[in-house]
Amino acid sequence: MSTKLQSSAPATPAVPEPWWRVGFVWLVVGGPLTVVVAALVTAAIAVAGAEEVLTNAPADVSRTDAAALPAMQGRNHAATPRP
Repeated sequence: MSTKLQSSAPATPAVPEPWWRVGFVWLVVGGPLTVVVAALVTAAIAVAGAEEVLTNAPADVSRTDAAALPAMQGRNHAATPRP
């Protein structure tokens, strides 16, 4: 009895897909790219909506009390009852 072995290898080698057609590549590239874009948008919003920094204390406040002024304003605001 004669048996022939058949080859399981394809006749022509498979052509690999281009990288942009592989879904996992877009997951690996898209995640960090989304984070970078979100960081840039956040920075643009922060710069555009930045408030003016106050460097001069009001004239009726002494220099030693000027350092505590933001804390005092916050405390007084928190202690003020709602109308």
